[in-house]
Amino acid sequence: MRLNFGKAFAVALLACSAFVYAQVATDTKDAAKDTGHATKVAAKDTAHGTKVAAKDTAHATKVGAQDTAKATEKGADKTADATDTAAKKTGHGIKKVGKDVGHGVEKGADKTADAVK
Repeated sequence: MRLNFGKAFAVALLACSAFVYAQVATDTKDAAKDTGHATKVAAKDTAHGTKVAAKDTAHATKVGAQDTAKATEKGADKTADATDTAAKKTGHGIKKVGKDVGHGVEKGADKTADAVK
């Protein structure tokens, strides 16, 4: 019996290729599992990070709103005080001018009365 080297080589090559294809399929399956797990972990971490960031943002917004409300209230109080002070000064000025005008009118009336006599 004569062994044909070419046929033996072809059979050996086919046997090896089947093993290689089986190994590739197994590796692909394992890689897909690993990728799926990594994706699941990344999604979970991202969701947690988003939740924490949203909570921190809400807290900062609440604090900012409270600070703004306090500052607005202080500003309104200062404006009310300044308006009250300005009104008092204006009233005092008008009263003084009224007295001066009244005094001037009275003086003028006296002079007119003296001139008429």
